Amino acid sequence: MRLADLPEVRAIHLFRSMEEETFNSIFKAAYFQTFPEQVDLIEEGNPADFLYVVVEGCVELHAKANGRETTMAMVLPVGTFILAAVLNDSVYLMSARTCQKSRILMIPSQDIRAAIEKDKAFAAAIIRELANCYRAVVKEHKGLKLRSAVERLANRLLRYNDAQGGSGSLLLPFDKRTLASLLGMAPENLSRAFNTLKPYGVVVDGSTVHLTDIKALKMLAKPNSLIDDRVI
Repeated sequence: MRLADLPEVRAIHLFRSMEEETFNSIFKAAYFQTFPEQVDLIEEGNPADFLYVVVEGCVELHAKANGRETTMAMVLPVGTFILAAVLNDSVYLMSARTCQKSRILMIPSQDIRAAIEKDKAFAAAIIRELANCYRAVVKEHKGLKLRSAVERLANRLLRYNDAQGGSGSLLLPFDKRTLASLLGMAPENLSRAFNTLKPYGVVVDGSTVHLTDIKALKMLAKPNSLIDDRVI
């Protein structure tokens, strides 16, 4: 079976509105690959040779400078990275590695740029994807600039709880070191933040967190739709 005929490829929102000819052309040189956990996919500063689409698993985007390293974002299915570098034919500003076994769709950058030139529907889909990426970055930046570490953790726990069914018992999707980096704090500060949340009904049991007083936690966190709502 051709890659372009796979249901997983056909279902990816970015490619649904493409003309059939364009769709087939960009997948001639594209391929799926399954990577194990903790595999480096790209390195910041290198040319953007491929557009990557996470179909299964999870990819961590991270960056380093002056001996420091931080997690920038986690890419879940179905998500792309790093689209802006591909469109600008520029170098990657972030590195990427799998944080669990992941199935990745890889499309040569030049094929993406060529498809945009000749397919208006695909160009419009790319614009929407970039707009969503931009809005997600703004939301993350607002959270970092406008909230304390404890407030950032409280809101993140509420989001994870909602995403996992709202039962008040949630599983942290990443290890605590990665979560701390994602929230812009050191691991020891994350531990202190969890301790601060104990009076608000937050009980930690390994990677499982129980929220026993969601009303109190929300009063502390003060969720804001302009920061916390999922980007659509």
